[in-house]
Amino acid sequence: MDRPVRVRFAPSPTGFLHVGGLRTALYNFLFARHHRGKFVLRIEDTDRSRYVEGATENLIRTLKIMGLQYDEGPDVGGEYGPYLQSQRLELYRQHAQQLVESGHAYYCFCTPAELEAMRKRQEAAKQPIMYDGTCRRLTAEEVQKRLKQGKPYVVRLKMPREGETRFSDLIRGDVAFQNELIDDQILLKSDGYPTYHLANVIDDHYMEISHVIRGEEWLPSVPKHLQLYKAFGWEPPQMAHLPLLLNPDRSKLSKRQGDVAVEDFLEKGYLPEALINFVALLGWNPGTDQEIFSLQELIEKFSLERVNKSGAVFDLNKLNWMNGHYIRELPEEKRVAFLTPFLKKAGYDVSDPEKTRKVIAAIYKRIERGIDVKEQAAIFYQDHLEIREPEAREILQKESARTVLRTFLQKIAPLHELDVQTFSQVMKEVQRETGFKKQDLWMPIRVALTGVTHGPDLPLVIEILGKAKIESFVRQVLSAEN
Repeated sequence: MDRPVRVRFAPSPTGFLHVGGLRTALYNFLFARHHRGKFVLRIEDTDRSRYVEGATENLIRTLKIMGLQYDEGPDVGGEYGPYLQSQRLELYRQHAQQLVESGHAYYCFCTPAELEAMRKRQEAAKQPIMYDGTCRRLTAEEVQKRLKQGKPYVVRLKMPREGETRFSDLIRGDVAFQNELIDDQILLKSDGYPTYHLANVIDDHYMEISHVIRGEEWLPSVPKHLQLYKAFGWEPPQMAHLPLLLNPDRSKLSKRQGDVAVEDFLEKGYLPEALINFVALLGWNPGTDQEIFSLQELIEKFSLERVNKSGAVFDLNKLNWMNGHYIRELPEEKRVAFLTPFLKKAGYDVSDPEKTRKVIAAIYKRIERGIDVKEQAAIFYQDHLEIREPEAREILQKESARTVLRTFLQKIAPLHELDVQTFSQVMKEVQRETGFKKQDLWMPIRVALTGVTHGPDLPLVIEILGKAKIESFVRQVLSAEN
């Protein structure tokens, strides 16, 4: 590395953090930590039309929940601040003026109506939609005249009209753009606010950013940015453009296809560690079959050389599998603390900590997300047993099953209580009296107590339900019509 590694995550506060934004933040974080560099959070809040109140605070909170602690940012400070672009406006205006004076940018006085008419002419002629350079051709006298008249203006970048702009991307290799196809980008808007392009370049320079790691959608912006670096006489950072995130049908991942905000996943009971692990593998691979990584392992193994060029498919089934793995790996105390709020949200009584602990112990191996507890824990909180599975209903319709259940009911009737030990003894007696073994013996009991053919371990079910509810459920099954 020629200079110390300094990278930044620079979101716009326009809403919740998208999983694509999480991946960009994560890759920047991993790259910085791997190279013992600095990870900077910068909020690009100059587009006031899209600004959402509270979005900055939400971004900061989400990054911290996900364990991506930055070294510099709006709330932690740093020697290169301020880290909110809205607090750096004078710097952008000065540099926009400098570009005009050096001949690398120009004032554009075209009105919105004139720009719309221009766009329609280009569409009708099947030409590329871009600014046609009307104000670029104005003489110095014409420009001064319009400025004196107080006409509103923007500042546009004066892109070269010939040749090409080439650069080497750390992921994509050599990339080339034809300059004639690149628009004269607006750099400073009529309200005095900079566009993304001007503010981005200026801030990356003054914050001494060494590597820009961002999404593939910003690739067409690179020629404009390189032109700005050249105009200012600055050394550009190295660049790496990450592949798109795709749905399984290869369409671009977007809000229209469902949840894409990190908050949505957290609310449904995905663990931050699982999300981080899953998102890390969306475009990057370690070169081995390993799929489960701690954050420290990701830091040690991450490199841009192993990031793919092609789009990465967001496989929700894999995320669910991975999250289930992380839930099962939690120490019991943490698992209970994580899943109890989901039981409460589902409407279940969690006032008895011991019962709650037992319920979670019974179901946690069968869930993949926090919200799955609603269905899996239902049997422990309901008074009426619902049997929806066709296979379960078929089992209970067999005369052999009803024989087992009637015998079981007779055997537990004189008992004061039914615990794991007495249950085991009862089942031995039922087996001796009925002659049924294995599935024919155990499956009717399982279905009668849980309503399903596959569920929590029966000893755990017995311990939680207690004798009264067990008797009630078995009687409900026996009294139901065949």
